[in-house]
Amino acid sequence: MAQDGAQDGARNATQSTKGLRDSLGQNSHGWDLHCHTVFSDGTFSPTDLIRMASGQGLAGVAISDHDTIAGWSEAKEASARYGVPLIRGTEITAQHDHGRVSVHVLAYLYDCENAHVLGLYEEMRQRRLERARAMVEKLSADYPISWASVMEQVHEGDATTVGRPHIADALVAAGVYETRSDAFAGIISTKSPYYIPVFSPRVATVVRALKDAGGVVVLAHSGAPSRNRSLLTDEDIEFFACQCGLDGLEVWHRDNPPEQRDRLLGLAQRFDLLVTGGSDWHGAGKPNVLGENTTDEPTVQEIIRRGRIRVLP
Repeated sequence: MAQDGAQDGARNATQSTKGLRDSLGQNSHGWDLHCHTVFSDGTFSPTDLIRMASGQGLAGVAISDHDTIAGWSEAKEASARYGVPLIRGTEITAQHDHGRVSVHVLAYLYDCENAHVLGLYEEMRQRRLERARAMVEKLSADYPISWASVMEQVHEGDATTVGRPHIADALVAAGVYETRSDAFAGIISTKSPYYIPVFSPRVATVVRALKDAGGVVVLAHSGAPSRNRSLLTDEDIEFFACQCGLDGLEVWHRDNPPEQRDRLLGLAQRFDLLVTGGSDWHGAGKPNVLGENTTDEPTVQEIIRRGRIRVLP
């Protein structure tokens, strides 16, 4: 069935490649499997996410906040209230080849009580917090920003995964930049002297941990040159698929250019991987539009079949 899912995704992609290249949004009635809320770096609540998905007529959504399950409970309640099917998930930041490549891993429908996974999240969240404090200390010497002003951008207190987006929002609030995207292109970019790397576990460690917890694991936007100077190679993806249990590739994402989409579709067919799509929606935090890229129903049903916990409602 995995091969069927990958082939269906590839066939649909082949039939509509030009349209997808020209306009992100033709699949607005599918499932958006990449959405963030205030529990990480989004600007809307899980309830807002579900309500907006209902208004747009999406078939369903996945909540995928960074390194946390904190928004799952609210999203579950909203799913039942609005009748919008929900896949519970998380996006985990990892690294490959001694930090040469930053990799984001989407994990769906896994056991949220798995001690190994929760321990991994706690360590990552603490390291993110420490990194953010250190960056703000450096920035405050030259810009009107403080830790207090950053925390004003955090909407769910200790339940929020704090990171660079909150620093960016504080810089916007201080008038240093007009938008969060401008800040990420400027003094908090990875090329900035103010930038401090954050601890990230190896991709293989993350994939295996989430697979052990019963999750369905997909590499997010892995063909995005705007995110990495070096991309994962075909051999890297083969290793994750054949040796670590990787389930799929997020092909339909605005940061994957057409040639990378074609490459990823070929790899999905070659290694029997699912093909997914998502908006990477952050509300007002990014220009990404909810539902601009989606996943087809047969692929979603295969994700549901493989996952350890059930889809809601």
